[in-house]
This record gives sequence, C-alpha cells and structure tokens, in this order.
Amino acid sequence: MTAQPQVVVVTGASSGFGNLTARALAEAGHIVYAGMRATADRNAPAAAALAEFKRDRGAEIAAVEMDVLEQESVDAAIDRVMTEQERVDVVVHNAGHMVLGPAEAFTVDQLAGVYDVNVLSTQRVNRTVLPVMRRRQRGLLVWVGSSSTRGGHPPFLAPYFAAKAAMDALAESYAAELVKFGIETTLVVPGAYPSGTNHFAHAGTPADTTRGAQYDEPYGRLRDTMTEALSDIFPSGREAGEVAAEIVRVIGLPHGERPFRTHIDPSRDGSEVVSAVYDRIRAEFFRRIGIGELLTPHASL
Repeated sequence: MTAQPQVVVVTGASSGFGNLTARALAEAGHIVYAGMRATADRNAPAAAALAEFKRDRGAEIAAVEMDVLEQESVDAAIDRVMTEQERVDVVVHNAGHMVLGPAEAFTVDQLAGVYDVNVLSTQRVNRTVLPVMRRRQRGLLVWVGSSSTRGGHPPFLAPYFAAKAAMDALAESYAAELVKFGIETTLVVPGAYPSGTNHFAHAGTPADTTRGAQYDEPYGRLRDTMTEALSDIFPSGREAGEVAAEIVRVIGLPHGERPFRTHIDPSRDGSEVVSAVYDRIRAEFFRRIGIGELLTPHASL
C-alpha cells in the first residue's frame, strides 16, 4: 500500500460491496469513513458492527451519516471528515440501488429515482469533495460500475443498467477534466455476483403493477428463473470480497500507476473485452483531436 494511509470515504457502505470495501480498506491501514444513511435508525446495526470491527481489529473506521440523495447530508459528512482529518484522499462512489421488472411498468418518477441514487448521488459528493482535492492537487475517485454497461446483460433490469451506463459516461468525462488537478480516476467494474451483496434481495419493483402483470404470462417463468441462470454460470469459489480486494489494490498503488478501468467479472460476460477496445478508441480519439494530455498514463491497455 502507499506509504501514508489514505483518508477514504466510501458511499453506500451499510452492506454489500461498500461494506466489504470499507472493512478491507481499514484492515489495509487506511482511515475509512463508511457513508450510510439512518445510522441512528435503520442502519444502526451496521454502524454498531463497524464500531465493533474497529475495537476488535484496531482499525481506523467509522460510520458517517451520509444520505447521498440529500446535498446537506453529504456536505455534513464531508465536513466531519475534514474536521477530523483535514483532507479527503479518496472517494469510492459505491452507492446504488437495483430494480427488477419490465421497463414499461416503472413510472417516470421511479426511473428518476434510480438515476438519482446511482448517478446524481456521485455529483453531490463530487461537488463537495473536489474543491478539497483540487486545492491539494491530489486525489482519487473510484467509481464502482457494472459489467452490464459493455458486457452481456439480461432484460428486466433496464432502469438500473441505464443508470450505471450514465455513471460510467460521467466518470469518463470527469477523468479528463480532473487530470490537470492531479486527481486520478479508476472505474472498478464488477460482474453479477449472485451472493455477497443485497442487489437482488433488495431490488425495487415496478409501481405500475397492472402493466407489470401483463408481462407475467409471456415472460414470467423466464424472468423468475433469470437469477438462478446467472448463478449457474457463476464459477464456484469466487466471492464478492474480491471486488473489495481490488479496490484496496488500486488505492494502494502509487499515484500515476493506477488503472483507468479494472474488471472483476468471474462470469466473463464480455465486458472486459469490449472495454479494452472501447478505451483504446477513446484514447486514440483524444490524440487525434489534440487533447492526449488529458489521458492518464493507463487510459487504455
């Protein structure tokens, strides 16, 4: 890992990849703030578990109240980190929510809500954190994406997949716009892990149940067996903790040596193959139009 422990803020850290990542980073010696909402209510057990983890392991980790859907909550969380540490070195954009069902049956407001938690949340955090990083001319944004953006992906998850693709595009633009401030970008791209996260268990459902029911007869059986089918192609012996381990590895690399994109996809849905070509085309295009200086050293393979 780096010589100096990094001050890391992880969003959506009450469970799943976020919680695993926060714990793994703390065990690696970093100073970790695990962002989550309702720390005194619904997520009080998760906050207490991290406090116990800190006592047992001697790790520098704490739950911080952060509702990524509210700018004031984000501002207050980062203000606490700055008060206690006087810097933020890394943000892990992990907060997200999955929905499952026919695209037509989700209301417009539901789609906006999915976009809010998966995309707009990153903008709230960035607008608070980036002035701090730019002043220091150093920092790292880690964006936890999805292999669905460029790999094979099933239907009935359209709002979530669309939001993840939007987040990926936003991250790419930020990468170029921040490189002259010494702020690095890494997109961590997990595949579909059937266990170790609560994505499917906590997935939202369409509000328009009448329209949703109209898909039951032609698609019901296929849709209901989709999760099982995803599990069937997932190799044994692989666990969600390896996503956290990859984030720890990336953050521990020296400045200038971090990858632009890294995949952890045991099912090999093709995302890594497509992304290799895509990132090379992006890099070549930047050079063609004379903005190659905005590329990081590892912008493509």
